[in-house]
Amino acid sequence: MKKTELAKGIYWVGAIDWLTRDFHGYSTNRGTTYNAYLIIDEKITLIDTVKEAYRSEMMHRIRNIIDPKKIDYIVVNHVELDHSGGLPGVVAEVQPEKLICSKMGHKALLQHFHQEDWPFHVVGTGDEVSIGQRTLSFIETRMLHWPDSMFCYVKEDALLFSNDAFGEHWATSERFDDEVDPGILTYETTKYYANIITLYSPQVKKLLAQVEEMQLPIKMIAPDHGVIWRKDPARITRDYQRWCNYETNGRALVIYDTMWESTQKMAKAVAEGLHAEGLEYTMFDLSVNHRSDVMTAALEASALVFGCPTLNNGMLPRMADYLYYMKGLRPAKKIVACFGSYGWSGEAVKHMNEMLNDLKLTICHPGVRVQYVPNHSHLRECVELGRTVAKSTQAFLAGETVDSVV
Repeated sequence: MKKTELAKGIYWVGAIDWLTRDFHGYSTNRGTTYNAYLIIDEKITLIDTVKEAYRSEMMHRIRNIIDPKKIDYIVVNHVELDHSGGLPGVVAEVQPEKLICSKMGHKALLQHFHQEDWPFHVVGTGDEVSIGQRTLSFIETRMLHWPDSMFCYVKEDALLFSNDAFGEHWATSERFDDEVDPGILTYETTKYYANIITLYSPQVKKLLAQVEEMQLPIKMIAPDHGVIWRKDPARITRDYQRWCNYETNGRALVIYDTMWESTQKMAKAVAEGLHAEGLEYTMFDLSVNHRSDVMTAALEASALVFGCPTLNNGMLPRMADYLYYMKGLRPAKKIVACFGSYGWSGEAVKHMNEMLNDLKLTICHPGVRVQYVPNHSHLRECVELGRTVAKSTQAFLAGETVDSVV
């Protein structure tokens, strides 16, 4: 078996999951990896483990390097089961001297596995553990994206083990950023942030400022999912800096669902109004686009326009699903508006506005409602809605104040 070496004596020993297609409602169409790392030093150290179903694959990689019983320390950067599910089996086989984790990690490990006799060694930000020629230092990253999360930094190699930060869900035989298609890498890192990290953007901002203040040289970033950043680790930190500050790309999304194509006709008219004012757009029909792919585009979009007909005094299920999903991630600094058709009651636009208002997004238009099938006059209203969204977005991007009208 080919060994993957990050630096002299530091190996990737994780597992590749070619099968998974869903991760908490996020579509993982390219699968994922569960990354674990082995450091050969005076105290042989395993950084993280893998999902229980893939433990044997990880142990096979370790055996290709050393006898697993020679492992002295295990570092648990994150307790979520895709990284710690295999831990009980590993601890039973290895019998480590130390199980290194954060204070919250200690609590979570006890709550997950109920093993009070494990050799816990609790660390906090700034703490260090010598493993021989190398020193491990730790940075707690609470709520990025669990309370127990932490980074582990190898001083001598300027190597950051970043657990669930800076990763992506992508099963690939290549291990490093300079070995894969850069376009796919960009998409999958964006998708990962959009669907997992967006909610924690304030914490990301604080963490990046903290790391900058610490002036840590970082030559390589090794996350727990996806490829390892060795060519340009600053690229992913720059992206996180943009995303945590809610920087946008000057584009709009028209996100809609439709029953008998009336709302679809309205969506096309809205798009015509956006384009007439010079705002480029992308259209997403929720019947053929997964919520997580729409959320990926929404991360950097400047404006979101939602269209939905009324069903049973509410929204169609796919629109309700998407808005509820988006609400959990709490994007910010976007111009929004709504439209929709209806048969006899017409509450969908109201419900969409209420959800967007809860998110404190800027609603620039009260919305357009059309009973049954839109005529030319109705479609002109939709074009004007698109124009209003475009003008409001352009004003917002220029630094002007845009007030919500709902």
